[in-house]
Amino acid sequence: MSASTPLLVLIGPPGAGKSAVGRILANLLHVPFIDTDLRVVNQHGAISHIFEQRGEEGFRVLERVEVQKALGEAAVVSLGGGAILDEQTQEDLAALRVGYISVSAEAVTSRIRGRTRPLLAGGMAAWRTMMDSRRSTYERLATRTVDSSERTAESIAHELSQWIQQEEKA
Repeated sequence: MSASTPLLVLIGPPGAGKSAVGRILANLLHVPFIDTDLRVVNQHGAISHIFEQRGEEGFRVLERVEVQKALGEAAVVSLGGGAILDEQTQEDLAALRVGYISVSAEAVTSRIRGRTRPLLAGGMAAWRTMMDSRRSTYERLATRTVDSSERTAESIAHELSQWIQQEEKA
């Protein structure tokens, strides 16, 4: 990986733990952490508000801008769960190290309860439908897959850190 590309891009569904793993991993690797959803929020306000005002399509346009910027930075980058739906993002990820953080429906239930996520207004049924439609894309884009269902963010971050360090030496 060059100095102007991420050390790792994390993908996966809402509630998988991408942000938690990413923060810890970036700290272990001594690089910045970028959460593209947070960048969208910082630039444009709450995601739920963006969905109300611009719809999902409008959100995806704003998201793509932040994803494109982040993919040009030497950092650990966490993409929003749906960022992989964009064909250009998929093309960009093909040349990068991508970690897919998977999670079971059973494990994610408590993680997303009480959260306001526009695409999960239908609760776990909506999450399952989302996963059914995205799973193959996550799997296709992934360089490495780690399941977070029964693991801590710390243990996953340490595993990914060791993997990245081994790859950097090779």
